[in-house]
Amino acid sequence: MEHKVGNRKLQRTTAHRLAMLNNMVTSLIEHERITTTVPKAKEARKLAEKVITLGKKGGLHNVRLAQKVVKNRVLLQKIFGELKDRYATRKGGYTRLMRGGFRKGDAADIAILELVDRPEAKPAAEEPKAP
Repeated sequence: MEHKVGNRKLQRTTAHRLAMLNNMVTSLIEHERITTTVPKAKEARKLAEKVITLGKKGGLHNVRLAQKVVKNRVLLQKIFGELKDRYATRKGGYTRLMRGGFRKGDAADIAILELVDRPEAKPAAEEPKAP
């Protein structure tokens, strides 16, 4: 039996896997939506939920714990400011995982990982064409 097997190895060394997941969470916080494979998205979702929960709790210690994952100070301010306010009443489930079909090159199962309650991107206004 495999008790307490908590994460996928994703065919990478430990250092590579942790760096990749940290980068994915950083990109998710920055862009609020990323596209990746399903197993990677499921692992990144776990880490992102924990970081956002740290942001909701606030405090210096939690800032330093979140800084282990998200190295960018601007994004840390976003976590402990904007995201803290956005998810103040939510008790979890800050991310959404949607299946996005299959990748063309290797037929890998693709997923879209995004933050829930994110403001929708406004379409750019079309400029009138010059005659």
